Amino acid sequence: MSEPATTPAARIVTLAGLTLALAFLVVLAGAYLNGNWLFDEAGRPIANDFVNVFAAGKLALEGHAAAAYDWTVHKATEVQAVGYDFGSYYGWHYPPTFLIAAATLALLPYTAAALAALAVTLPLYAMTIRGIAGDRAGWFLALGFPAALWNVTAGQNGFLTAALIGGTLLFIERRPVLAGVLLGLLTYKPHFGLLFPFALIAGGYWRVLSAASLTAFCMIAASVAVFGGETWIAFARWMPVTSHVVLGEGGADFDRLQSLFGLVRALGGGMTLAWTAQGAVALAALGGVCALWRSRAPSALKAAALSCGALLATPYLYMYDLVALAVPVAFLVRIGLARGFARAEAMMLPAGAALLLIYPYVKTQVGLAATVIVAALIVLRVKDFSFRAA
Repeated sequence: MSEPATTPAARIVTLAGLTLALAFLVVLAGAYLNGNWLFDEAGRPIANDFVNVFAAGKLALEGHAAAAYDWTVHKATEVQAVGYDFGSYYGWHYPPTFLIAAATLALLPYTAAALAALAVTLPLYAMTIRGIAGDRAGWFLALGFPAALWNVTAGQNGFLTAALIGGTLLFIERRPVLAGVLLGLLTYKPHFGLLFPFALIAGGYWRVLSAASLTAFCMIAASVAVFGGETWIAFARWMPVTSHVVLGEGGADFDRLQSLFGLVRALGGGMTLAWTAQGAVALAALGGVCALWRSRAPSALKAAALSCGALLATPYLYMYDLVALAVPVAFLVRIGLARGFARAEAMMLPAGAALLLIYPYVKTQVGLAATVIVAALIVLRVKDFSFRAA
């Protein structure tokens, strides 16, 4: 039997998370009944982001893995997967290493595969957040985290990303090899790992870095052995095109990009200004994270800073990716449950959650604002630690 949430703060986190999680179930049930989730009103499977993974997996199983990067062929396979044509296109932008997971899922029928992906990644994510929080309140923090709802409705893999980032930081002290393996697996979305090598070097976590490098190498070797080297050639050929369409032309809508880059572009700024602003934020996050990881700050504070900084550093960030924001929040909750929550945390963490909740109803970077709030709370904790240490 799990231990009770004994402190008043833990009970508040539990109650808030449970309330939101139950509300999410009601929303999903209503969406399902109204033909807006899983199946449409005609009983046909709904094409969402998951269809790109399933179609790539189908092509891999049929011996045409490299064709997953051919937009025309891939779109035709998506249409075949759901059984009808649809207007939008969900591109396959992952490295070939992720084709192994995609092909495994594609062994199942489309909707069953989508539910299987959810059934595997959601518990992994929830267990990770529970472990980070250090209290059973972590279960409810994970399930009631607002971005979790939008990840489910989008059919995306935010739960997996959060589990890998959180797992890396959860096990980094106790089981460094496992932490490195999890970090190596995160290379399926390499833009979220930009700050990790620098932080690991700054902190002297050489075993983690070695295990991550070996894991990434093994994944690449496995993908070449199974699907052939031509998949990497296709990936290298199509990635500049994808980057130009998404980041250059706003093919997926700049308002949906929850990064400073996306905000600048949505406000009409050019590529040079957007990249300059994004680069400045990334460098600031890098400098702060490295300085902290070289210090004697508590490991939970270092982990919170790195996991939040990783989200600020990348220009390619969507709302479903912000499930990973639960990781730094969980570390802040861990610190708060142990030492007491600061007044700013009690006020601003709910404000950040509210920003994530209103995402479908506003066309702006509310996710970026929530991430900045979490980053500011981490900075306040760092200042408090520095004051106490002095």
